Amino acid sequence: MAYVISDECISCGACAPECPVEAISEGDGKYVIDADLCTSCGTCAGVCPVGAPAEE
Repeated sequence: MAYVISDECISCGACAPECPVEAISEGDGKYVIDADLCTSCGTCAGVCPVGAPAEE
């Protein structure tokens, strides 16, 4: 299952450069994960200061 970023996202951008498949991009008010690209590695969740990314 792909990861999704919850509304807890503070748009800090810490997750985007850590994604090995470049599935994370800046969205409208929060970052978003492209489910088609996400490999569910969990790297984004490990670097997020507010725990916004989680498995869907």
